[in-house]
Amino acid sequence: MELADISDLLDESHFPHILCAGCGHGIALRAILQAIRKLNLPAERVVMVGGIGCSSRVVGYVRMDSIHTTHGRAVAFATGIKLARPDLKVLVIAGDGDLAAIGGNHLIHAARRNIGLTVLCFNNEIYGMTSGQYSPTTPPGSMSATSPYGAIERTFDLCRLVEAAGATYVARSTVNEVFILTEYIGRAIAHEGFSFLDIVSPCPTYFGRQNRLGDPVKLYESVKDRTVRAKAATKMSAEELEGKLVVGEFVRKNPPEYTAEYRRLVAARGGK
Repeated sequence: MELADISDLLDESHFPHILCAGCGHGIALRAILQAIRKLNLPAERVVMVGGIGCSSRVVGYVRMDSIHTTHGRAVAFATGIKLARPDLKVLVIAGDGDLAAIGGNHLIHAARRNIGLTVLCFNNEIYGMTSGQYSPTTPPGSMSATSPYGAIERTFDLCRLVEAAGATYVARSTVNEVFILTEYIGRAIAHEGFSFLDIVSPCPTYFGRQNRLGDPVKLYESVKDRTVRAKAATKMSAEELEGKLVVGEFVRKNPPEYTAEYRRLVAARGGK
């Protein structure tokens, strides 16, 4: 894949950024901007909506309309924007804690309605900004500020969650696979219904350090070791898949999108 120039999409007045050395979120942001450029989308047609957390801060580093909202409410704000301006591409950028914990109901109902949002979950498997508490995606046995003896809760598979709720494009990739990640982001943005992409983005400061996984390079290698492609996963047992990250595209379908259906309904009833 040829890399496009994205310098005009970055607002360098807000640099240096707050991300820690080795954080995967910068890689994910670059992939998003690459995808936008590859789609030839004008910046004025894109809105980025962030919640609270390390991931959501990246919406402040771009030269396009963006909004930094309250914890867990990014999808709700994005829904309002999409209803008011269905012509826009509305991207939600939030973390696993934001989307799967306090924002969980907003996530599943936006998926159920098939609202044309692109939800990009920067999944670092921990609460990074607030000192490393475990999140709904923290693997069992992992150490965190709130699980000093190891997490015992079962994790959410966010892809399976939104698929069950009705999402019409669902995929997962990691920041290790930057070209595949960029391709999936482009497909998610181009999709007309509710699209969800789980982006596994390691946190060296809290997850890596608290679990003694070594420097960022070793942390990324541990993610690679856990990664299994969806096709290969179909030939593996449940025991073999325990603790693995299954990556690939899981759902691609095109039922009617919510805001388009809503406007058709209003027009049919004589409204504006």
